[in-house]
Amino acid sequence: MVFAGAVSLASGSLAVGSLREFLRQRTSFDPVDVEAPTSLIVSGPNRLSRNPMYVGMAGLLVSQAILRRSTIAVLPVAAFVLVIDRLQIPAEESALGAKFGADYSRYRRSVPRWLGRSSLKGFGREAS
Repeated sequence: MVFAGAVSLASGSLAVGSLREFLRQRTSFDPVDVEAPTSLIVSGPNRLSRNPMYVGMAGLLVSQAILRRSTIAVLPVAAFVLVIDRLQIPAEESALGAKFGADYSRYRRSVPRWLGRSSLKGFGREAS
């Protein structure tokens, strides 16, 4: 139960931290309108993942699976990640690439889609 709580806390912090960056930079975080963002967010949790809100949501699903102590409870996590990774993220990446060009290409090469080590050399708090 402690491990599930830790996963939930870390996941929630990642998602909320990312949302805070979007609000701070006054840009859209609406997943339906992929062309709405006015800023390329590369600070905060977006230094660790290009999609920290989705990582956070997946982590919250993982914490539920841990609490349920059931391997079948992992199926919603797998379904969520599959759908987001194959349908939603490619649409967002295409729109961001069209809007932010070389800045987005550099960011995409430097930061993993899901989670990993960041190497954002040359980026400030915001690239546009």
